Amino acid sequence: MTNATIPKPKGLTAIRRLEWILDPVTYLERTKADTPDFFEEDSLGFGYGSVIITSHPEALQFILSRDRKTFDAPGELNSILAPILGDNSVIMISGDRHKERRQLVAPAFHGERLDVYGEMICELTRAAAATLKPGEPFAARNLTQQVSLQIIFKVVFGLDESLRSQQIMSLLTQTVDSLGSPFAALMLFFSSLQKDLGPWSPWGKIVRMRSQLDELMYAEIRERLATADPTRTDILSMLISARTESGEALSEQELHDELMALLVAGHETTATAIAWVMYWVHKQPEVKARLLAELDGLGPEATPTEISQLPYLGAVCQETLRRSPVAMFTFPRVAQEPVTLMGQSFQPGSVFLGCIFLTHQREDLYPNPHDFRPERFLERKFSPYEFIPFGNGSRRCVGAALAQYELKLAVATMLRHYQFRLASDRPEMAKRRGVTLAPAQGVPMIFVGER
Repeated sequence: MTNATIPKPKGLTAIRRLEWILDPVTYLERTKADTPDFFEEDSLGFGYGSVIITSHPEALQFILSRDRKTFDAPGELNSILAPILGDNSVIMISGDRHKERRQLVAPAFHGERLDVYGEMICELTRAAAATLKPGEPFAARNLTQQVSLQIIFKVVFGLDESLRSQQIMSLLTQTVDSLGSPFAALMLFFSSLQKDLGPWSPWGKIVRMRSQLDELMYAEIRERLATADPTRTDILSMLISARTESGEALSEQELHDELMALLVAGHETTATAIAWVMYWVHKQPEVKARLLAELDGLGPEATPTEISQLPYLGAVCQETLRRSPVAMFTFPRVAQEPVTLMGQSFQPGSVFLGCIFLTHQREDLYPNPHDFRPERFLERKFSPYEFIPFGNGSRRCVGAALAQYELKLAVATMLRHYQFRLASDRPEMAKRRGVTLAPAQGVPMIFVGER
């Protein structure tokens, strides 16, 4: 698809593909050393065929700022997620339908809605941490998943403490966890492994959990449709009452798939980010001391909005998203016309991926990129194509504002009210968790007690 002279990574395609699935960090760092700005790859297994991958901010700006003009962002290229999310969410649909759905969903994650969510985020975080006993070891990633899942259920979807809600949360966690290991991810990347060979087979277990989850989700949707309450402001109620430009309501399947996408994406990624902050803050005592001093300076009556505006807290969260990004790539873009990009010419139909992971590791942007140094974000302002944890353009994460707000408030709440320490001196490394990166050990910690 291209007449550009773009290098390919070294090695056999099959070996590169296995390395990409089982050890993506090593794969990406190796390709960075060989091909720092661009490389062409045909082994990622997303179904794109050959793709052009770039980490250069100039290239990213050109690609991501020309959606629906020079480039298209078709949802069908995200089909690797379809077995879990379905085909009808804002992640999977394209064109005008995607634009219209995004406009329906986005208001729940911005502006005044964040003020409503703030106190709930703090309360749920404190409640989860309060269940720990002094001296008790725990995995921070498990705690933060519990916190984030409860937030996405109660704050965004308005679900209560009913038995059905608890069952949905349990099954959702089990389904996502079942694809959490690098080896389990092989089933996502190799559709030939998606065989239901009975309840004890790996894919068979997922199929049955997903079936139970679907049954519960549709029951919740149908009950809410039958008892629609116009005073409710959660996203499910908003989607139920929403109408397209032609006056049509979303179907049950569209509601289901949208909820699945927002439930999975809305808690998994944020839970990982919170766990990484806890790791880096406790890994570097000077960072923790400065952050605690800033938090304590607010006083006990600080509002969530005041907490979220603290500059060093913001810098710590930004540096975490840079140093330990959860997402590795932006969503794919397809050239709709001949493209000249940084002196290279590409044919229509060329597929491009921005590499968030490699952009955040660029020496020319972030000197000594493996160091965790929040001061970077106090010393200069990075462009949306230099610091890009949530993607950009028409496919930028619809819940980015809520995710950042939740990240700051959850971290601040835990550090203001409780004491923790790392349970191990062993460095925490990133490994594949589905299509994202997460701490390999889950960040083992010890709960010390209240502050």
